[in-house]
Amino acid sequence: VSQSYTPDPEHIRRWSDRHTGVGFDQLLVVAPPEDPEVDFRYIIFNADGTEAEQCGNGARCVARFVRDSGLSVKEQLRFQTSNSHIETTLKDGGLVEVDMGVPGLAPETIPCKVEEALRQVGEDSGARFELAGADGEAHELSVVSIGNPHGVLRIEEISEAPVERIGASLTIHPFFPEQANIGFCHVVDAGFIRLRVFERGVGETRACGTGACAAVVAGRLAGVLDERVKVSLPGGKVRIRWQGPDTPVKMTGPATMVYEGHLAVD
Repeated sequence: VSQSYTPDPEHIRRWSDRHTGVGFDQLLVVAPPEDPEVDFRYIIFNADGTEAEQCGNGARCVARFVRDSGLSVKEQLRFQTSNSHIETTLKDGGLVEVDMGVPGLAPETIPCKVEEALRQVGEDSGARFELAGADGEAHELSVVSIGNPHGVLRIEEISEAPVERIGASLTIHPFFPEQANIGFCHVVDAGFIRLRVFERGVGETRACGTGACAAVVAGRLAGVLDERVKVSLPGGKVRIRWQGPDTPVKMTGPATMVYEGHLAVD
């Protein structure tokens, strides 16, 4: 907010490297709003330098950053992303709730090219399709938009999920013209899932808030999850609440300041 700067993709790639740089999956930029109805604009860059539409965990971090930096004293904030608005609410115990909006379920809102799928699986429980992976196998996945495109596969054992191999193949599948985040979901019971996500422009990530929302939406539509679900990812846990079609997804989880510093841009 205090400076005018557009990050260079090469700088982002260097900074994101966990061996030689700061290390991150996304670089988040807080800027003045273009819409007078919101508090701040929120710009998201993937580790490869590409811009992303949405980042649920990032929204929690940005809300905490805005408050801790003295940029706002409000408990509730509205942020403008590249394609939507999101609302955050600071809760007790360092938790932040994010209203992620109503999920998109129609293929054109994901977006995805139905003709690139092997077949559509059912029509009464959300959009599910079979795709041919680079390994020659058919993979059934649900497609959901949480402001960005997701494909969700249900699996039996999370520790053995071939996240890198299958995720890398499906994220760039012609079915997803804008690429997609691919989630591998193990339903433990109706109120608890384990999840790993291959994130476009990043690879496997330790946490993905929009991926957690997409997995719960897919599970709810398939009739295997309750309205409130705890999601465990390698990087921590979040709680997702979704009442059903035409209602917004709510995500609640922690946001903690780790450190702060200054970058010299050459």
